[in-house]
Amino acid sequence: LVKMKISKLELDGIVLIEPKVHIDTRGNFSESFRKDLLSKYFDKEFIQDNIVESHKGVLRGLHYQLNYPQDKLVQVLYGEIFDVAVDIRKDSPTFGKWIGQLLNCINKKQLLIPSGYAHGYCVLSENAKVMYKCTEYYNESDQYGFIWNDSTLNIDWPIKTPEISKNDSKLPNFKL
Repeated sequence: LVKMKISKLELDGIVLIEPKVHIDTRGNFSESFRKDLLSKYFDKEFIQDNIVESHKGVLRGLHYQLNYPQDKLVQVLYGEIFDVAVDIRKDSPTFGKWIGQLLNCINKKQLLIPSGYAHGYCVLSENAKVMYKCTEYYNESDQYGFIWNDSTLNIDWPIKTPEISKNDSKLPNFKL
């Protein structure tokens, strides 16, 4: 019995996970993580979970780590986001390319983003609660990023005037 559909996306290492949702009169049930099924695509161990709550129009990112790189498994517990990964591996044939997915609490889709990608998302619903599993502990001194609206990346964000943090507003442009 298949519990979830796992698909490789067009950028190397990026995987979309679609849990099977069982619905009845009481509500619904789905498995949000299956190491045995994911191990065919990913062989690292998750060691930290993060939960972030944001309101409509907030954009977080685009962030990455260099010395303690994190692979992330992103899912939405409440609300809806547009989730983006940008290939920042200089030797990759898809360097500078991005992928975006709508993740929400109804479709329960998850995005596996390996290290070597910058990550960001914007909130489309009134509020959203996002959880992501990480393969490395958070290290405050190892936070890097680039500006969300970099013209060379031309990311098609579904919002045009997001609310971003003071730190994110000072991020540099992406360099091809």
